[in-house]
Amino acid sequence: MDSVTLSIETSSVVAILGANGSGKSTFVKACLGLAPIHSGGVKIFGENSSEFKDKSRIGYVPQRLHDVLGIPATVYEVVESGRLSHGWLRRFNQLDQEKIAHAIEVVGLSERVHDSVNSLSGGQFQRALIARALASEPDLLFLDEPTAGVNPTLINGLIDRLVRANKELGVTLLVIEHNMRVIMNLASNIYCLSNGKMLASGKPEDLQNDPRVIDAYLGGH
Repeated sequence: MDSVTLSIETSSVVAILGANGSGKSTFVKACLGLAPIHSGGVKIFGENSSEFKDKSRIGYVPQRLHDVLGIPATVYEVVESGRLSHGWLRRFNQLDQEKIAHAIEVVGLSERVHDSVNSLSGGQFQRALIARALASEPDLLFLDEPTAGVNPTLINGLIDRLVRANKELGVTLLVIEHNMRVIMNLASNIYCLSNGKMLASGKPEDLQNDPRVIDAYLGGH
């Protein structure tokens, strides 16, 4: 990565767009402390990321979601495990159960709550993992290519669920995507990466006809 700078407003939906190998995932991992930063820095809620203590305020849905689960479980158990994974929650009371149910409802899986995740489609499984992240009530949620492996006919429904989470729960979304259609329908501001560098940034309408973006995106750089 080289000279990549961006800022994210609270309760907004921001996207990082770029072809495979452009540096999108590396950038997010650097923000999360999962990849080294050789120069510059990252501030989260005004604090240096290396000193940021309240990890429960940050959610992350990685690209290879099936690696997260590891064992057969119901939709409810998957979402519940997201709450437990933060370590600060020892047991659930009725309010916690209601919050988990609400996260499941937001992503549209209430009717599948007791079903095994092994019985879900790729898009439904993706939504279950998004609900898992939402149940911890993060202020900021990173999503690394949330539509990867999702049937194209179901992508619009997934976008609608993410928009609902942003509006109803007030969670700030940083979405990493290579699918330009997804980005244009979801984000209020877009940053385009190419070869590990910031190529362009702006509103969707500003970037969709930008020749630099089109060339880098279609060129696969």
